[in-house]
This record gives sequence, C-alpha cells and structure tokens, in this order.
Amino acid sequence: MDGRLDAGVRLTYTFFMPALLSKDDFAGLGIGVDERQARLELRRQIGRLEAELAGLFGGAFGHTTVPHRVEAVAAAPRLLDLGELEAVRDRLAERIAEARTALADRAALEAANRELLREVLDEPERFKWVRISRADVGEPGCGHWHSRPHLGPIGMLMGWWRVKISSGCPLAGRLAAVDDEVEAPKAGVA
Repeated sequence: MDGRLDAGVRLTYTFFMPALLSKDDFAGLGIGVDERQARLELRRQIGRLEAELAGLFGGAFGHTTVPHRVEAVAAAPRLLDLGELEAVRDRLAERIAEARTALADRAALEAANRELLREVLDEPERFKWVRISRADVGEPGCGHWHSRPHLGPIGMLMGWWRVKISSGCPLAGRLAAVDDEVEAPKAGVA
C-alpha cells in the first residue's frame, strides 16, 4: 500500500501496490517485458564472458593457476530463468576479476624475478648461491641461472663468483638411453 498525507496531516492509503505491477496497466504505454530479448542478451553476455575467461585461462596455463570454474545453478539440465541467468553472468564476472588479479600478481612476480636476474648477472658475488629458473621469469623450458663460485672451494675462498647457465631440459634420447641401461641388468643382458 502507498501512504499519503492529507490536508489534516493524517496518513491515508490511496491505492494498493499490486495494482501498479499488473501488465495490463502498461499495455497502453507500449512498455512491456520482452523475456525473449532479455534471455538473448544475457546469453550473449555469458558467451562473451566465457570466451574472455577461456582466454585468460589459456594465457595463464603453465604459469599460474586461474580460478575458472563456475558452479552449476541446477543439478539437472533445464531452462534457466532470468534471475538464474543473471546469477551465472555475475559469477563469471567474479571469476574473470579473480583471474585478472592472479595474472597481475604473477606478472609482478615475474618482473621482480627478471630484475633480480639482472642484478645477479651484474654482481654474482652479492647473490651467492642464488638460483633462478626460467619458469620464475616467465620463460618456457627447464633451464636456470645459478650464482656459483668459479673453481669450487678455491673460488669461494677467493671470492670468484660467476653465474652458470644450465643448458635446459635433458634430451629425450638421453633419458631413453639411461632407462635402457637400468633395464638391461634387470633382464640379465650384459
């Protein structure tokens, strides 16, 4: 009910709220709810958000974990109403925000590691025994940079430090040869 004050400053009720919400009152004004258009728009927005989240997930793959799952609204397949479609859209928007935050955090960490690597390469004696992998700076592969003494214990005592760069991942052929050497004694082959 809607309350109004009359001239005698008394609260009077002039009409009921449900009467305002009937669709027939708006029919003459040309205002109506087009549920089909609303569904199409929500599905378009959901599709765009899913594609954006998939792109963020693909860009982060191998570098960091990105929250990408959106829980189902219902246990069984069915047509979602407008409120449920809006809830799915809102959850997707939340996941995208979380994914962007995770990617920004990872990018900041990689930038800090690249800066540390520059400093290690410039002055290895200041960063004794520091080891930075390629994954830490956002590069693919298995290699790493390691600040180590030149000539072992003598170099450590003399202060001769250098950065040794690993050659990367072992070759698949080498690993297969090692496996063959291990399997040969077990099989009794010399």
